Amino acid sequence: MGVRKELVGKAPSGEQVHAYHISNDNMEVVVLDYGCIIRNIIVPDKNGNKVDVALGFDNLEGYFVNDCFLGATVGPSANRIANAKYCIDGKEFKLPVNDGPNNLHTDMNKGFHKRVWNGEESDNSVKFTLNSPDGDMGFSGNRVFTLTISLSKDNELSLRYHASSDAKTLINMTNHSYFNLGGHNSGSILGHMLKLNAKKYTPVIDSAAIPTGEIASVDNTPFDFTSAKTIGQDIDADNEQLKFVGGYDHNFVVDGADGTLKEFAVASSPDTGITMKCFTTLLGFQLYVGNFLKADNAKEGATYAPRNGFCLETQFYPDSINQPSFPEPVFGPSREYDTETVYQFC
Repeated sequence: MGVRKELVGKAPSGEQVHAYHISNDNMEVVVLDYGCIIRNIIVPDKNGNKVDVALGFDNLEGYFVNDCFLGATVGPSANRIANAKYCIDGKEFKLPVNDGPNNLHTDMNKGFHKRVWNGEESDNSVKFTLNSPDGDMGFSGNRVFTLTISLSKDNELSLRYHASSDAKTLINMTNHSYFNLGGHNSGSILGHMLKLNAKKYTPVIDSAAIPTGEIASVDNTPFDFTSAKTIGQDIDADNEQLKFVGGYDHNFVVDGADGTLKEFAVASSPDTGITMKCFTTLLGFQLYVGNFLKADNAKEGATYAPRNGFCLETQFYPDSINQPSFPEPVFGPSREYDTETVYQFC
């Protein structure tokens, strides 16, 4: 077990950027303090060969644009907010209009994925800290965010989020890593096997992908992954929800969510034999299969195309702040934000 810190360049702000190499006897995870971006997840395949299963860039400059949020920690609010506004205690807050009339992932250029966090390493983890003042990007409260990324001897990659605020505020963080368990440059993920412990999901109104407010059963729909099947088995079915967003890009409800770690997904590649088990304390997760993924000059000169990676973004449901039937993602002096997500590789 160990952590190695490496200087890799400077951010557009002029701040130094470091890569933190967290390793155990089997695997290595590389995280940048720029955006708390997970750059590499290197694990052994069934033949003992090392495989990088996280999509990303070799060069730091690739992350300065990163339109697809490869590996990025998104905050303070991930996913979509209808009409780019919301209210807390009768006060309206406006966010950037950056996805049609709506807001997506807070701010494309000023969000937490484009900021340099302060890293503090220990034996098997790095604690990243970011301060965000009242009014920053349209959010209330003087806030302190921490993200502790650790790697256990059992190949558990843990992301522990915490935030405190001196005023009520919206917080809904996530990590936007794209996984390809066949290797980051191995092409389509439609042959991956996927099982989800999610009997319900939140349908969307239209192609803008704002939820209707309904929590619907996956029974007899292409969204039923309660038994393992390939990601591609039903992705092109004659289904209105799939057609709206070009495939899977929907929030699922974690079965039995109660604030403790629950296994919500198991994914595997038949080609490499690599399996990833996923756990979270959160209520939901977004399954996105890279319907519009595109990145040139990626790692090892790769070009990423649609459906070359998939995301399992743990979260409160999209637009929860505006949906009375959804759990409320509001935190403040009497309620600190504290969540954990774990990806275990075997």
